[in-house]
Amino acid sequence: MRLLLVNPNMTQAMTDRMAALARAAAPGAEVMALTAPRGFPYISSLAEAQIAGAIALEMIAEAGPVDAAIIAAFGDPGLPAARELFGFPVVGMAEASILSALQLGQRFAIVTFTPAMRGWYLASVEALGAGPRCLGVRTPPDHIAQVGDVAETRRAVLRDLATEAARDGAEVVILGGAPLAGLAHDMAGEVRATLLDPITAATRQAVALAGLGSGRAARPVPKLSTGLSPALARLIAQKDAP
Repeated sequence: MRLLLVNPNMTQAMTDRMAALARAAAPGAEVMALTAPRGFPYISSLAEAQIAGAIALEMIAEAGPVDAAIIAAFGDPGLPAARELFGFPVVGMAEASILSALQLGQRFAIVTFTPAMRGWYLASVEALGAGPRCLGVRTPPDHIAQVGDVAETRRAVLRDLATEAARDGAEVVILGGAPLAGLAHDMAGEVRATLLDPITAATRQAVALAGLGSGRAARPVPKLSTGLSPALARLIAQKDAP
């Protein structure tokens, strides 16, 4: 099985960390990991996600044949469009972890490292109809500009936020955001709740969905375009069908 992990953020260290988690979650699969060649070091707004989503489509189109793809940015930029275009399952970190949380407990919460993400992540919850079972998105009070080591520098406050969520009734706590990849595993046993790693959830769902057949419900009508990457332009024109 060949899995594609696409990081719409430009930070290679994030990609390396998430790829290692994906390989651990799917030991029998080949995991190809790509980092966005342009855009933003990390995505933290809907505007940035809109731009990054288009870049993610180009990256998937250029990758060649795969059995399933993972969009490795919490908030899932480009996910609905990717499912429309590609003939294999495409999984998003946020959707996969939220759906897994619904299966693992009655109530869940999301913990992340900056309040800049709160509205976007809540929108992801509402889009899946999971709002009534969500105890909110919990963050430190201040924004942080440097995210490369945020899992280490904010580990204590993130653990405290997860502990508070568990105390308030969350049976599952999602540690959301690509910079926090792997932190759920690292903190396992420190919080009285199931800590969920989004990349692990997305990878295991991608493996399961790849065994169920095609990921595309219906393709849009063929259309010529201008200025897109050659691979994406060919796909939209339906000159090939990866």
